Amino acid sequence: MTKSYKGGCACGAIRYETSSEPVFENHCQCTDCQKRSGTGHGSYLTFSPRADVRIAGEAGQWRIVADSGVEKDHAFCPICGTPVYLTFPARPDVIAVHAGSLDDPAKFNPQVVTYTIRAHAWDTIDSSLRTFERMPG
Repeated sequence: MTKSYKGGCACGAIRYETSSEPVFENHCQCTDCQKRSGTGHGSYLTFSPRADVRIAGEAGQWRIVADSGVEKDHAFCPICGTPVYLTFPARPDVIAVHAGSLDDPAKFNPQVVTYTIRAHAWDTIDSSLRTFERMPG
């Protein structure tokens, strides 16, 4: 049975929905995710094709170059500031949503932890998850 994934920002100005299944679910401990989240990691569900994820509302965006060298566009609500999703100029068919932006965050089922090379001892994550020092290839 196909799940429906719905979510958005804290104030409701940006909403997304898809009935596609995620192709990747991870916790990321890279420096960028730490700074953006204000904690030790970010948590994401990645979907492809991006066209299957319907987005309502206008997001603000800013671009960074990740530890991996990949450019990422971070989308956030310009009203409440909530980070909602990421897109990748080099992979236009991919979109990653923040697990905390889901209406039902229990639908997040992390598979791996990435960028453990940047991890902090105080940010402990489920030790049964497969870990990668960087992004797996």
